[in-house]
Amino acid sequence: MGRIFGTDGVRGLANRDLTAELAVDLSVAAAHVLGEAGAFADQRPTAVVARDTRASGEFLEAAVVAGLASAGVDVHRLGVVPTPGAAYLTSFLEADMGVMISASHNPMPDNGIKFLARGGVKLDDDIEAAIEQRLEEPWDRPTGADVGRVGDSHAGLGAYVRHLLDTLPARLDGLKVVLDCANGATHEAAPDAFARAGAEVVAIHAEPDGLNINRDCGSTHLGDLQRIVVEQGAHVGFAFDGDADRCLAVDQNGEVVDGDQILAILALRGQREGSLAQDTVVATVMSNVGFTRAMEAAGITVLRTAVGDRYVLEAMREGGYTLGGEQSGHVIMSRHATTGDGTLTALQLAAEMAESGRTMSELASVMQRLPQVLVNVGGVDRAGAASHEVVLAEVKAAEARLGDSGRVLLRPSGTEPLVRVMVEAPTSQEAQDIADHLAEVVRTHLAI
Repeated sequence: MGRIFGTDGVRGLANRDLTAELAVDLSVAAAHVLGEAGAFADQRPTAVVARDTRASGEFLEAAVVAGLASAGVDVHRLGVVPTPGAAYLTSFLEADMGVMISASHNPMPDNGIKFLARGGVKLDDDIEAAIEQRLEEPWDRPTGADVGRVGDSHAGLGAYVRHLLDTLPARLDGLKVVLDCANGATHEAAPDAFARAGAEVVAIHAEPDGLNINRDCGSTHLGDLQRIVVEQGAHVGFAFDGDADRCLAVDQNGEVVDGDQILAILALRGQREGSLAQDTVVATVMSNVGFTRAMEAAGITVLRTAVGDRYVLEAMREGGYTLGGEQSGHVIMSRHATTGDGTLTALQLAAEMAESGRTMSELASVMQRLPQVLVNVGGVDRAGAASHEVVLAEVKAAEARLGDSGRVLLRPSGTEPLVRVMVEAPTSQEAQDIADHLAEVVRTHLAI
């Protein structure tokens, strides 16, 4: 069948690429592989299954539950819960595995399946590879009392919200906050958590109908949030994606605060409090040069990884670091979570505002972003971005032109059929000119 796991689980067009049959087979194979790896400790295994608000999540949830139960796994259905909530509840409920059905920030027709190991952590690459190898294999099916049982866990979302509130160092009384819930998985959890913490909450795009998740809203479409923060005279706004594992912010003036700035704010707070392990923060190659310069000026080391929160997590676990993230808004605080958590990130930022008495614009000013342009080039041979002679020569020429004043990065997408061309330069125009040129080179020489 070939490689089907990407950088963030299995993802594709629901009912075309990601079918009910594949969901069943994946769940059966995952149960077998984890069981044989000793993850179930020779006892009757349990799993939690959650989803975001996509209509396709309903039939995929049914397929995943059927696959797990047919393999002898007892299943707790959590319903609509954010990805970080599913990770937390996998650990909190002492489940042997977890499953999240979501395509994160992707458009509504897509969906995805992510498996979690005991403790709520993502599976290692070798486990995912083993699951792929076991798809559609013959197997001995349990019968009678050995088949898995299925039930609903109605208290899961409340337990997750209580966990979020337990992480707060200060209440949020007096703060007016706008939350763009992307019509997604945190449409209940985020407003509830902020209200319980004392904030005045204005929730937008918090009425999912199964079809409107991520549609012109959330962390990939910040226009509504920027406008409403200013109109409402709010102190800050936060935008989540469909499964709420990422968060971007908008300051009181309607200006965007991206993942690099968020990471910088939290890193400096951690350094001040002594909770930033080894005075190191983990970021990806996409992080702005301005972020690195700000951290170096503060005496904080930046460890860079490949793009993808799984690689950030791996580096954090290997080095014992407590903070990492991506420019896109994935922020991982390992003291409180095993994965990126958009609602947790937003609460921690709001708490820093409440404790310090500073506005979000003042907090975000700790770093100055170098102008950055990102151009996505579709319909091309992704592998050629790292090997085609003409493409590599043009990249080298662009790097020579920029010298130490900027940088160039060509990256094949891990979840979509395209190559991303990223350029940082002293001016926006120069960055745009170089990015457009390189995009045309990629389009011409790597066309399929």
